[in-house]
Amino acid sequence: MSEVQSLTAFEAIKQQDREAAKKAIAARLFRSGIKHDEPVDLSYVLQEGERVEAITPDAGDEALDVYRHSTAHLLAAAVLDLYPGTQLGIGPSLLGDAKGGFYYDFVRPENARFTPDDLPKIEKKMRDLIKRNLEYKRLEMTKAEAAGKFKALGEPLKCELIEDKAGATVSCYTIEGTPFVDFCLGPHIPSTSKIKAIKLLSIAGAHWKGDESRPQMQRIYGTSFFSQEDLDEWIKQKEEAEKRDHRRLGTELDLFSFSDAIGPGLVLWHPNGALIRKVIEQYLNDELYRRGYSFVNTPHVTQSELFRISGHLENYQEGLYPPMTDKENEQIEYRMKPMNCPFHIQIFKARQRSYRDLPQRYAEYGMVYRYERSGVTHGLMRARGFTQDDAHLFCTPDQLVGEVLGCLDLVDAIFKAFGFTYKAELSVRHATDRNKYIGADDVWELAEKALTDGLNEYGLPYVRMEDEAAFYGPKIDFKVVDAIKRTWQLSTIQVDFTLPQRFGIEYIGADNARHQPIMVHRAILGSFERFFGILIEHYAGAFPVWLAPVQAVVLPISDRFNERAVQIETELKAAGHRVAIDTRSEKIGAKIRDAQLKKIPFMLIVGEKEAEAGTVAVRDKVKGDIGAIPVAEFSAQLKALNDSRALTT
Repeated sequence: MSEVQSLTAFEAIKQQDREAAKKAIAARLFRSGIKHDEPVDLSYVLQEGERVEAITPDAGDEALDVYRHSTAHLLAAAVLDLYPGTQLGIGPSLLGDAKGGFYYDFVRPENARFTPDDLPKIEKKMRDLIKRNLEYKRLEMTKAEAAGKFKALGEPLKCELIEDKAGATVSCYTIEGTPFVDFCLGPHIPSTSKIKAIKLLSIAGAHWKGDESRPQMQRIYGTSFFSQEDLDEWIKQKEEAEKRDHRRLGTELDLFSFSDAIGPGLVLWHPNGALIRKVIEQYLNDELYRRGYSFVNTPHVTQSELFRISGHLENYQEGLYPPMTDKENEQIEYRMKPMNCPFHIQIFKARQRSYRDLPQRYAEYGMVYRYERSGVTHGLMRARGFTQDDAHLFCTPDQLVGEVLGCLDLVDAIFKAFGFTYKAELSVRHATDRNKYIGADDVWELAEKALTDGLNEYGLPYVRMEDEAAFYGPKIDFKVVDAIKRTWQLSTIQVDFTLPQRFGIEYIGADNARHQPIMVHRAILGSFERFFGILIEHYAGAFPVWLAPVQAVVLPISDRFNERAVQIETELKAAGHRVAIDTRSEKIGAKIRDAQLKKIPFMLIVGEKEAEAGTVAVRDKVKGDIGAIPVAEFSAQLKALNDSRALTT
């Protein structure tokens, strides 16, 4: 780290570490009196009391964000060069997004449209600009100057952004030698030659600011990496992800569907999918009862006042469904339930509580509804109606760390049962900008300490995430890693002093005085719908035996063994196994292929030898033929796999 003054960030870094300077794509700026850094261009000129350190490709998401946003600018520069008159929208990076690393939105003149055939041409132009080693330049001007500049360029959308978002001084970026200029905060890489590996992926429709009343734009998705090897690996993973896409497998395995007659984002669970869901629910039920939870149920609709008190109306207005007016009293309005927490507070509030009653742990598989634009819904991953495996814990201050530890242990047990590894993040307030958070500093500090103490006592490593807390309190977020190394946000544990205060809930303490309980929000799966989608993709639809909707299928070699096959099916079902039978007049090879396509764990083949000996010839969908064993022995083995929740056979 350097404190050299009157130098550019690059020069200051170079004086300290020449190798870091060679690899640097941007810099972190540290100012006196400010705890946290901010990213800046390498061309930034240091002022008194400032110091910098290099952002290099090994800096993870921070570096990728700068790199991919710069690649989005390169895409826009190539488009403007090839298609004059195109208007610019926005072009952010998309870290971790399934669709790629960045996009840029465009409006073509006179109803011209991009087609997939245009992508190779645009990509070639981007490579040409990379070879030319063109500089990314930052320009600063007044708001009026910026508005005039973009008006002259024929960029009305940029003028609109400047009017809405710009301060007195506006920063813009150009790429030297191209017609591209963008209103942007930055930072960006120093030159196009820093970009090593790119690929344009697809074209999609979009609306300016997500407003469907505005004219449609075209969005070009792409990605970029610091090496061709990394890009090749990502493409390979993307191809594997497409094979595992839960929407395709949901249809092939008859798990769920959506209906235009019902509306986007509203899931229909088919028998196979609903059966798996019931198995998951029963497992959760057993775990929660064992851990001292009580199950509750709450309505799907409530008066809006409940969410005004909680603060959700103020903070999440756009994500809620519109109000419904009471026919008998037009001054009262109702809302579809977007979350369960205010309802559970009402249950706690329904009677006087003593400290001896605490902790209270209320669990609910509560259906909630949130408005997502139809273009944003994405199968089970982002739905309008979904079921949260929600729980709210009410406890005393002395019980808080113990409740956090209990939640951490529950998360660990459940993720291991489903075959996931995971990592934790502690999400806290911004160090200085706290306008969007409610509640006093002292209670935030208590809540953050409780979560930190719980993580440390449980021995769980975590990353601290600034400015990622919920508006009412800090939280621990958990991300699972799936079979192809993607991460998914799932569980959360949130400490909340604010909602108990807003709703005025109390308990009588040992001192016979009234006290405010602490509330812990926690969800493990997040929602059944999204978790099921992740589970489908993790296992590519080939669920472990304990989750499979059909655990074994009986396959008679010919019609004359159908009667024996039915007897075996009946015997196994009586033992509690989920078994099917295929008595079609098809060759055994065709029956086996169909069972493989349905991803059924075991095929039980019955021919003359098996019928006479009281056995079945067992075929594992992964390992192949295992051999003939007595039906009772197979039943015992299947029970052991099911009871132990084995992840493999």
